[in-house]
Amino acid sequence: MLDTSARLLRLLSLLQARRDWTGPALAERLSVSTRTVRNDVERLRNLGYPVHATPGVAGGYRLGAGAQLPPLLLDDEEAVAVAVGLRTAAGGTVTGIEETSVRALTKLEQVLPARLRHRVNALHTATVPVPGGGPTVAAEVLTTLAAVCRDHERLRFDYTTHDGHEIVRHVEPHRLAHARGRWYLVAYDVDRADWRTFRVDRLRPKVPTGPRFAPREPPGGDLAAYVAAKLGTAMWRFRATVRVFAPPDELAKRLPPGIELLETAASSCVVAVGSDTPQMLAVYIGLLDADFEVTGPPELLEQFGILAGRYARAARIGS
Repeated sequence: MLDTSARLLRLLSLLQARRDWTGPALAERLSVSTRTVRNDVERLRNLGYPVHATPGVAGGYRLGAGAQLPPLLLDDEEAVAVAVGLRTAAGGTVTGIEETSVRALTKLEQVLPARLRHRVNALHTATVPVPGGGPTVAAEVLTTLAAVCRDHERLRFDYTTHDGHEIVRHVEPHRLAHARGRWYLVAYDVDRADWRTFRVDRLRPKVPTGPRFAPREPPGGDLAAYVAAKLGTAMWRFRATVRVFAPPDELAKRLPPGIELLETAASSCVVAVGSDTPQMLAVYIGLLDADFEVTGPPELLEQFGILAGRYARAARIGS
């Protein structure tokens, strides 16, 4: 049998690993009586751990949330994960938590065993931080959005559009996504009756939040694919429609996610394409390695004329 201190640590680890435990189940795992389990639970309470007990046949023990944060038990992999996460947070895209992250990391590294401290430091020294100029998000905004996603509560927020206009949106929040150095909120827009992706650095939540709602199925059944497709097309500043003379199956392999096939035939497809500039789009269409037809806009046709002359001169010089 374990001594009292070791047994308390083992009991705490079990309570943290699973939400609910019966007294007999804990007694079996600890090789003690149920009376000893009750006594040990009381000791944990005296140390500040909020262990809730429910009497009866269906009763048991559960580690709840208290007014203060008691010490946590972490295994090796969890401790390394937390340390790496704190290092990342200290220089990440969430504002207001950098100093707090450093303080928490200092406390954690003081108690890490040497073998784990070596792993964390090895990762830190082998990683080169690349300064980013992307937008940052306040920690309280992220926690507010995470809470309404978890609790399925409607949300109203002020939003700054890409062209600088201020609008108000009313949504059913679904998930947060972090990609390309930015945070996004995926939500069902109630006023527009459709799914939308919003940049979190551009929104300001209004409190209190709205009533609860029944969660909807994510768009397309695959939220990650939806976000990837939206991010692939949402940032286009210049758009065009092109007929590409290639079979749909072959062309689909050459297109990135999110490119829409507007029309398909046996040997050609009409696709909606876009890029930051007409120059970039002209080069991209040429990389599809197929004949194509463009009817507009004029800026794109002009760029193809410029490229045609450039390539013709290159061919004459090289011949």
